[in-house]
Amino acid sequence: MPAPATDDRIKEANELYHDAAAREYDSKWGIDFGETGQAQVGSKLEKALGGWPAKPFEHGLEIGAGTGYFTLNLLQTGALEKATATDLSPGMLRTLESNAEQLGLEVETVQSEAEQLPFDDAAFDLVFGHAVLHHIPDLDRAIAEFFRVLQPGGVLMFCGEPSRYGDRLAWLPKHAALAAAPLWRRALGASAREPNPEQESDGHELEGEVDVHAFSPGDLRDQASRAGFAAIHVSGEEMLANLHGWMMRTLEGSAEPDSVSWRWRNFAFRSYLALQKVDTRLLEPRLPPSLFYNLLVSARKP
Repeated sequence: MPAPATDDRIKEANELYHDAAAREYDSKWGIDFGETGQAQVGSKLEKALGGWPAKPFEHGLEIGAGTGYFTLNLLQTGALEKATATDLSPGMLRTLESNAEQLGLEVETVQSEAEQLPFDDAAFDLVFGHAVLHHIPDLDRAIAEFFRVLQPGGVLMFCGEPSRYGDRLAWLPKHAALAAAPLWRRALGASAREPNPEQESDGHELEGEVDVHAFSPGDLRDQASRAGFAAIHVSGEEMLANLHGWMMRTLEGSAEPDSVSWRWRNFAFRSYLALQKVDTRLLEPRLPPSLFYNLLVSARKP
């Protein structure tokens, strides 16, 4: 049995993988910076905080900001006035900077690990992130840093974190899609993806090493509590949408990108948005958070 990866190895894998993935990241995950993206991020903020903030956050710090999905959309909604974005990956930050320039937005970017932030105490009134906590090796140390850089009364908010049950549930659509992929490609006239020797050694091959946690709601509550946070709230998000999303991404990942038609990609994206609405309106208010694929956590520094 192989020895567990060290913290340094996990960080190295995350940096190399996300550098390699940065250029195609937005298209792979359907990231949008228009009305759709703003509505998605605004909905996540409202779910995490229990409603829209009474006034905009003055200065937010995003951890693991990637290409800017959360930061840039929050700035556009007006929920956030000023943002600093951090990430281990310089490639991701370069893409974020390019996205911000195209949108006419100003964002400070800083390459940094979450466990040791290069900022003064009480520098921000919001520390937030999306789908990042599960990449951080020493999560207790990182959350203590989030507490340190928050002002008294400041808000912690993380969305898109994989639940343990949801992570296991995602196995089903992935493997069903792999089995159906040859028939799907034949029906669409798409060609099978050819191995890319360059991608096999440029960091893409590290995808299996970058996810180190899946959470129960209790895990997130306990970690926030140990750091000193109060008013901790954990909720769940996306069940049908994620089952559908994993199936669509797995099918598309089996084909050469240029051979998958725009019509199919539009159908996959629109149907995902429709199932998001079903989750939000019917399932999320009625079912326990642990049943959903994604968890959202918010808290306040006393």
